[in-house]
Amino acid sequence: MSVVTCEITDGIAQVRLNRPDKLNALTLDVLEELVAVAHRLRKDKSVRAVVIAGNGDAFCAGLDFATVMKQPGRVARTFIPRPWHGTNIFQDAAWAWRRIPVPVIAAVKGHCLGGGVQIALGADFRFATADSNWSVLEGKWGIIPDMSGIQSLSEVVGIDTAKRLTMTAEMFSGTRAAELGLVTEIAEDPITAATAFAQQLATKSPDALAAAKRLFNDTWSASPRRTFARERREQLPLLFGANTKIIQKAVAKKVEPAFKPRSR
Repeated sequence: MSVVTCEITDGIAQVRLNRPDKLNALTLDVLEELVAVAHRLRKDKSVRAVVIAGNGDAFCAGLDFATVMKQPGRVARTFIPRPWHGTNIFQDAAWAWRRIPVPVIAAVKGHCLGGGVQIALGADFRFATADSNWSVLEGKWGIIPDMSGIQSLSEVVGIDTAKRLTMTAEMFSGTRAAELGLVTEIAEDPITAATAFAQQLATKSPDALAAAKRLFNDTWSASPRRTFARERREQLPLLFGANTKIIQKAVAKKVEPAFKPRSR
């Protein structure tokens, strides 16, 4: 049985953490498979959006310490960063979703703890139930979030909130997570809501979506001058791109556009 599954229907990739009996807790196999799936989806130009969730009653309960710490040598090897990305396997399991040039939406129910929070924050959007359970849980065990969580937390909440969540490891609800800015939208059925949102985004130009994601991710903390320059570099090929022409014709004829695969 695969610990991470991926099915693609009508351009929407449905990715699932698949250890429901363990609340989708993370093993080294899960981390490596998450990275592999993300890398495959990055290359697949037919994919228009990704929904990532957990099978069973939880999104992800964090690291499965009992299993992972039985393999100290493998942990040490997994900790080594890949020079071409600057991330190791732990970090890439969350950050690789940022590198996919399509919208990625996390659908959260039940536990979203530790590494689960960091994977959810690796997505572009997060839909969650009001009663989901969240915690930057690493602090409970005397460690820090090291699956790209410091970077992603700094992007979605203020520094005082990021420090508080990291230092206290406090538990909070999906409703509170939305108030803090960690959750995009509260939904009774987050997978259905996330899929509907993915389908909505799939009606837009894949080139424009990819450009927007790159632009925001690469310039969020950049200077205005650098952002303006990047806007120009992203916009020029869009103006003359095939999918932009398709949109223009579709709007004129009042029909749904049939897009070509994204250009990059």
